Amino acid sequence: MRTAVDFLVQEKVWFDKPRYDEAERQFYERINGSSHPAQELGANSILQDIARARENIQKSLAGLKSSLLPSRGSGQPQNHHPSAANAAGYQEELVARVQSLELENHSLHQVVEDLRSALSKLECRVAVLEKSPATASPPAAPPCINGTSVQQQKASAPVEEEDDDDIDLFGSDEEEDEEAERLKEQRLKEYAEKKAKKPALIAKSSILLDVKPWDDETDMAKLEECVRSVVADGLLWGQSKLVPVGYGIRKLQIQCVVEDDKVGTDLLEEEITKFEDYVQSVDVAAFNKI
Repeated sequence: MRTAVDFLVQEKVWFDKPRYDEAERQFYERINGSSHPAQELGANSILQDIARARENIQKSLAGLKSSLLPSRGSGQPQNHHPSAANAAGYQEELVARVQSLELENHSLHQVVEDLRSALSKLECRVAVLEKSPATASPPAAPPCINGTSVQQQKASAPVEEEDDDDIDLFGSDEEEDEEAERLKEQRLKEYAEKKAKKPALIAKSSILLDVKPWDDETDMAKLEECVRSVVADGLLWGQSKLVPVGYGIRKLQIQCVVEDDKVGTDLLEEEITKFEDYVQSVDVAAFNKI
């Protein structure tokens, strides 16, 4: 049997890899070590330039401060600092701007108040117009003074500037309403005239009457002549025929057209039965609306 050591010897496993990695790192560090002095030299020169610039800035600030401060023991008054003058100018400009803003704000408030008053007047006018009737009475004629009307005198007088309160904002609307009302009345009148000219629909009926004689000896031609002699407004006689009843007796069946408002069945029966020498009875065989 093979031992564990022999097995590990034949296995291709790299147990010393960390040592080789460390050796490789040291090798590359030695190679790159020659460039470090140059880098350190460049860094030192940059640091020196920065220190020199700081020193120059501090010297400049110290000289500026000494030139601004007054000399000791001298009787000359101290000079104001430039920043104080700038602050005073800025403050004056700020005050001027605040004043202009206040004026503008005041003017805006005035405009708003004017708009509110105009709006309230418009609302009052609208309320009055809604309550007033649709058609207004025609205006009365202006009075005359010494043969001339007041309007003519006003026209001859010099024109003065009118107030905003006297402006009639709704005058055009009233004129439009009056024009619409006149147009409506005119159309209604035309429609009524047209309707009056149109002939009204007349209700008519078609009636079929059975007129029976007394006996077979009754002259049927004379009987029909008597029936047709009945004349009335709205009555129009039509065709007729003789229909046998029995035992040689025949009845007269006659048709007529009548206007319902003018002629009725009762009137026809009453007028026909007046010929009692020929007519025994009158019956309505058919009644139809036309």
